[in-house]
Amino acid sequence: MTTTERGAVHEALVERARTLDKGAVARLVSLFEDRRPAAVHERVRVLELLDRPAGDEGSADRACAVLGITGTPGSGKSSLVGALTQRMLEHREDLSIAVLAVDPSSHVSGGALLGDRTRMRFTPDERRLFFRSQASGTDLGGLGPSSFQVCRLLSRLFDCVIIETVGIGQSEADIRHLADRVYLVLQPLGGDEVQFLKARIIEVPHVFVLNKSDEPSSETSYHQLRSSMWLARPFDEDAPPIYRTSTVTGDGLDGLEADMLAAVDRASPGALASREPYFLARWVEDEWGRVGTRFLEGELGGASAFVEACGGYDRAQLELDRRLRAQLARDGDEGSAGG
Repeated sequence: MTTTERGAVHEALVERARTLDKGAVARLVSLFEDRRPAAVHERVRVLELLDRPAGDEGSADRACAVLGITGTPGSGKSSLVGALTQRMLEHREDLSIAVLAVDPSSHVSGGALLGDRTRMRFTPDERRLFFRSQASGTDLGGLGPSSFQVCRLLSRLFDCVIIETVGIGQSEADIRHLADRVYLVLQPLGGDEVQFLKARIIEVPHVFVLNKSDEPSSETSYHQLRSSMWLARPFDEDAPPIYRTSTVTGDGLDGLEADMLAAVDRASPGALASREPYFLARWVEDEWGRVGTRFLEGELGGASAFVEACGGYDRAQLELDRRLRAQLARDGDEGSAGG
């Protein structure tokens, strides 16, 4: 397929995706998950098309809230997301939501059981709700290697993007660099005050959710969590809210839904662009290791300055790749000459 033909295909997909056609959105998501260098140019073109005003609305001015749902395995994150998305869509007819669910990859086979979809119940013809599963790959931060890229796309199409991370342990906290508001979902008997303090993740969320509150042990866990706050987060002026929820009884879902809808209402255009330097640095580390990181911080002046100089994340990727390859080639030639 020629460049002109690919461009026509992308234009057609973008037009369909603007109407939240699931097939078109899914094909664009696949492009943003593509880690081959050639896909970078195609992503640039798609984003340019999406940022171009369409009719009376301009996608460049779209305000999208990115909400992170993280927590321990088995805490009921997927069931909670399924219940909350249904309620949010029922109460806001003009709202559209995309869910990006990251599932753990096997360290043995490399595969992943993308099972979070089974927790979601929605009619296939409901265009206002889009669901995508991702494998975490080898990433250890709770996200997948292309979660940021896909979020850049979905935030231009939907009013709210909910990212459900891999079941996290004590230190996986990359979601704080991506989401506007982070919800940490815990379950009863998940640990005492000392265990909460050991887990660095307690420093990250804006909101705590003690799920499965219909369990008899939830009262004890709630008070243990409350008592750990003053020591784990001594610099907070106000203690983060704690919602006690149950997808079985429906308890607490009204308050949590209201909190999420308020976050949607507070969303501002362009917020995701401020997170590009962090994820560029992560990409450099994944692709080039310590050599790339030293080059970015030394020769290029750091991720923030370089992204700004290049005019955005994608062009920074391309330019860094070009410069680093050229530098390595020069080093190799000098080494051969010296030998």
